[in-house]
Amino acid sequence: MKNKKKFLILSIITIFLLIITCFLSHFIFKNYQIKQNFENSIMNFSKNNENTIFKINNVVFFSSSDAKNKSAASSNFTLENLYQFTDIALFLSSNNNEYTLENTLKDVWIEDIKFTTTPSLGEQALYFKSLNNFAKSTLEENNIILDKLQFQISSEDELSLDSPILYNNLANPITLSYVNSNIKSDYTFTDTSTPITYDGSLLKKCNVSLDALKCSVSFNIFIVNNLDQEFKCLVNLDIPLNDNEHSIYDGKFLLKKDTNFEFYRYK
Repeated sequence: MKNKKKFLILSIITIFLLIITCFLSHFIFKNYQIKQNFENSIMNFSKNNENTIFKINNVVFFSSSDAKNKSAASSNFTLENLYQFTDIALFLSSNNNEYTLENTLKDVWIEDIKFTTTPSLGEQALYFKSLNNFAKSTLEENNIILDKLQFQISSEDELSLDSPILYNNLANPITLSYVNSNIKSDYTFTDTSTPITYDGSLLKKCNVSLDALKCSVSFNIFIVNNLDQEFKCLVNLDIPLNDNEHSIYDGKFLLKKDTNFEFYRYK
C-alpha cells in the first residue's frame, strides 16, 4: 500500500514535470520563431532599401486668402466664408536619370490624412488641386479628399491635368490644396471708403491673427512601380504663412522648401 502511494505521487510529479517541460519548450520555440521572423523582416527591409528609389526633394507652397458670397450696401460691406488656402506642389524624383521599370510609376495614391496641429479658427480640409489652377483661388468641393486620393498614371505626351493624373516618368508634381474655410462668416466692414482686395490682405483687414491659423498636416503617399514593388512615404508639412521678410498679409506668400522625404520599400 505504501509503495503504491509512493508510485502514484512519483507519477503525478513526473506528469507535472512533463507538462511544464512541454510548456517551456513551446514557449522557447515560439519566442525563437518570433525572434527569427523579426530578424528576417529587418534583413529584408534593409536589403530592399539599400538604395532610395523615390523621394521628394522639394515642395512649393502658395498661400493666399479669399471670400465667397460677397454682398455690399451703401454704408457697409459683408463677407461670407473668409477662407485661407495653401496650394502645395510635391515634386517626385528618382535616384536615376535613366527611366526603368524600377523607377517609373504604375500606381500612386494618398491616404491617412491627419491635421496634427489645428488652427483655433476655421474648418480644415485637403483637396486635390489642378495644376492648371495652381496659385488661383478656386475652391472645387468635388475635389475634397475624404479618405483616399487615387491618381491615374499615364505615359501620353499631352494630358489635361484637371484631374488627378501623374506621368509615369515623374514629370509633373503632386498638387494639393490645404483649405481653412469659415474663418469669418458674415463679417461686415463699416468703412467702405477703402478698396478691398480679395487675397491674403483680407486676413489682416478682418483682424485674423496668423497664430490662429497655424496648421500642420500629414499623409502617406503610396507608390507601386512597374516591377510591382510597393513604397510608402509619410509626409509632414507645416502650412507656411510667413517668413522673416514676407507674409500672407501682403496678399500672397510663396515658398519653395528643400525637403528630404524618402520612400521606403515595404513589399
